[in-house]
Amino acid sequence: MRNAEKGFTLIELMIVVAVIAILSAIAYPSYQEYVKRSRRTEAQSLLNEAAAREERWRAQNGSYMTGTTAADIAKLKLPNVDRSENGYYTLAIAVVANDGGYTLTATRAGAQTSDTKCGNFTLDATGKKGIAASTPGTVAACWR
Repeated sequence: MRNAEKGFTLIELMIVVAVIAILSAIAYPSYQEYVKRSRRTEAQSLLNEAAAREERWRAQNGSYMTGTTAADIAKLKLPNVDRSENGYYTLAIAVVANDGGYTLTATRAGAQTSDTKCGNFTLDATGKKGIAASTPGTVAACWR
């Protein structure tokens, strides 16, 4: 009587490797999109916090903070000056001359520069939300 060999054949191992490769080819891009989408909330948080600080500045000084340099942005006393919490976005302030308002822009930085769906985020003094014009995403989808 012959003893049965225990273990896997090469064909069985190749099938398992192929199945794992197919599953990872499907899952990894979805994971990357999820990570980018979660980082977008950092831009939204940065813009909302900066807008609140601008409104406080206006209440205390009679007009919006009009400086556009990093030193001027520091006057708003944001926790990370002109960067988001993890550094995926940087803040810029553009002064709107005709109505005395402002437009805040969160520009992608670091690993988030690969986010081409929504691009950079904007928020103005009237509360109007926006994204970069050349991106395929919509304001509603990106700001959710």
